Amino acid sequence: MSFLKISFFLFLLVGLIVYYIFPKKLQWFWLLVLSFIYYFSFSVKCSLALVYITTIIYFAGRVIESLECRRKKEIKPEGPKLTKEEKKLIKEKYTRKKKGVVALACVFAFGLLAVIKYSDFGITNFNRIFGTDYISPKFILPIGLSFFTFQGVSYVIDVYQGKCSAEHNFFKMLLFVSFFPQIMQGPIGRYNHFVEGGLFSQHKWDLRRAQFGAQRIAWGLFKKLVMADRAGVVVSTVTANVANYSGFTNIFTLLMYSIQLYMDFSGGIDIVIGAAQMFGVTMDENFRQPYFSKSIGEFWRRWHISLGAWMKDYIFYPFSLTKAMNNLGKWGRKHFGKHFGTVLPICLANLLIFFIVGIWHGAEWRYIAYGVYNGVIIAVSAALKPYFKKALDLCHINSNGKFWAGFSMLRTFILVNIGWIFDICAGGMGDCLLFFKGLFRGYSISQLTSLNLTSLGLAMYDYAILFFGCLIVLYVSIRKELGVSIRESISAKPLVIRWAVYYAVFAIILVLGYIGNCGGFMYAMF
Repeated sequence: MSFLKISFFLFLLVGLIVYYIFPKKLQWFWLLVLSFIYYFSFSVKCSLALVYITTIIYFAGRVIESLECRRKKEIKPEGPKLTKEEKKLIKEKYTRKKKGVVALACVFAFGLLAVIKYSDFGITNFNRIFGTDYISPKFILPIGLSFFTFQGVSYVIDVYQGKCSAEHNFFKMLLFVSFFPQIMQGPIGRYNHFVEGGLFSQHKWDLRRAQFGAQRIAWGLFKKLVMADRAGVVVSTVTANVANYSGFTNIFTLLMYSIQLYMDFSGGIDIVIGAAQMFGVTMDENFRQPYFSKSIGEFWRRWHISLGAWMKDYIFYPFSLTKAMNNLGKWGRKHFGKHFGTVLPICLANLLIFFIVGIWHGAEWRYIAYGVYNGVIIAVSAALKPYFKKALDLCHINSNGKFWAGFSMLRTFILVNIGWIFDICAGGMGDCLLFFKGLFRGYSISQLTSLNLTSLGLAMYDYAILFFGCLIVLYVSIRKELGVSIRESISAKPLVIRWAVYYAVFAIILVLGYIGNCGGFMYAMF
């Protein structure tokens, strides 16, 4: 029941009708029923992974809560009088126990993810290194496994840190893990955000909210069907025979891929957020005009925001603030100066994070290389920041001026596209290297003048559609960057104009969209 099939929209319509006539106190339970119907449409067996993760995090949260209650009971004022040292020892005792529960929950949750998603990769490479012939087990990868595993683990850590209370209703926890709009490709939600966003709240029918949700879904369908799948034709044509292409063709293909990936992923998230909004649930945004970024670090704060925030909160800060990293920073400040000592733990934390980001994307060397590439750029940028500032001052360049801002955006866009090389070829690292080599050969005036874009699978009118579509997305992105809501602007228009816009978007999707040949979402199998 893909987001791109009529069956999904019929499912959504029926689900909404029942949701708003259902008893308000049980609306959340109907969402749980819908979520499992949706997941069963892909695989009934794989739903066991959902239940497994939910069971682990549910009981981990309850045990952590129980330990905290016992700690408070031991030190309550009406009990035996305790010294500060005794209270400290009690706190340390229960902190160790709670950390143990968190560690066990992480082992069992990530253990499932590691076995299913990475065992084949690990055994295959072990065989290559040591000349063995162990047989890799074959598993069916549950839809959204990485997403709901990370989401579940975040809940356990948040309960441990006191950011949210433990959920006592197992079925509400199951809904948190399985909420159907975001089960396939995120965003990776936080439990307290879901609660505040109304996942378990009672909702009345709201026409304005439903319209806004439908608008967001239509915008996502436009980006996916009109833009992403059209650009993907060029990418598929070139990467299917990567050794036959080079020079300007490879550059053009990279640009097409940057369009395809952004429109596909952000379009899918638009559908997710729009569908959730129609049920009265507000979800976290996952994109904030990433191609306007002035550095790779900023790009990752704007692209897949929920993954970046997860890495920052649960890996970056805990790792960079450890005693070992603190000692390393002191050593660096003593031997190499204040700046280097300060950024050294940060650089190492970034390298660790982006290694994990790479392996999170897939069990292939090209994804690891992609993560390391981004991590190295961010680490080097942090280490050399004072020298960059001095160079700008020597050249009398205003780092806050429009010229440097425009140059920084262009530079970042180029670096981002170089990183896409590790992602563009489904054939593996070998094809990615072939594509990369092709960027350094075949350039000539004759190649440029004889470049036949129609030989890459699209007609010239398709390129025209992509061009004008990009202008539309650019206009919307600029307005959003300026803090203007396009949906609010449309809603403020007279009824006739509003519906004219709605019908125009619907017609564009039907007429210009790759509806019959649309592919699945690129992030759906993570």
